[in-house]
Amino acid sequence: MLDLHGRAAAVTGVGGPRGIGFAVAGLLSAMGAALVVSGGSERVHERAAELPAGTAAVAGDLTDEATSRRIADEAIMRFGRLDIAVHCAGMTSVAQPEPEAGRITDMSLRTWRASLSRNLDAAFLFAKAVLPALESSGAGRLVMVASLTGPLMAMNGEIAYGAAKAGVVGLVRGLAVDSARAGVTVNAVAPGWIATDSQTPYEHEQGLRTPVGRSGTAAEVAGLIGYLSTPSAAYLTGQCLVVDGGNSIAEERA
Repeated sequence: MLDLHGRAAAVTGVGGPRGIGFAVAGLLSAMGAALVVSGGSERVHERAAELPAGTAAVAGDLTDEATSRRIADEAIMRFGRLDIAVHCAGMTSVAQPEPEAGRITDMSLRTWRASLSRNLDAAFLFAKAVLPALESSGAGRLVMVASLTGPLMAMNGEIAYGAAKAGVVGLVRGLAVDSARAGVTVNAVAPGWIATDSQTPYEHEQGLRTPVGRSGTAAEVAGLIGYLSTPSAAYLTGQCLVVDGGNSIAEERA
């Protein structure tokens, strides 16, 4: 029930060597899945070279509908199927590193739309591209990485990011209902403070104030996504599962 041999998976956000996307790709391949990985820059080819032979890589901007279509097409061309799709991209981008934060009084409509495009539109476009193949699988799995910010909590100056990630959870729930009869499960994972390539010193400090006293690891988020990708998770759909070291339940801070 935890074996993914004979299945094909597509994972986005596989650029950084310490990122959630790369950890997910490594785990799914270890569980037996064939892989197509995607990233916003050419460094995704470096990550693909560190994964098992036969892993395909697609570099491109996920706010461009053609990129998600290329990912789905690559899986069908190479493996004849696509059973698992995990969307880890968002939050930050090497290709477009400009911050999209700020208070509403200081934020332009252009900045607002840029954040929604990166964090919500890209999720929509990815789901649109992969769902036909997932439904053909008969046991498709779609997992979206959301965030603690937006669906459950809020941060100073992150209204656009929070709104987008809350939107991802709404998207997941709607897709779960629409695709349930085709055997597809659709779930969101909401990480808290995670020690990835993009974590700032401030975020590291905040991680020390969680009940467990540290930031999480990309592997700890990947473990949950790996389970959601398996046959064992066939009756779990439309959920937003939190991986935050208890941060969202603690009224007190150390």
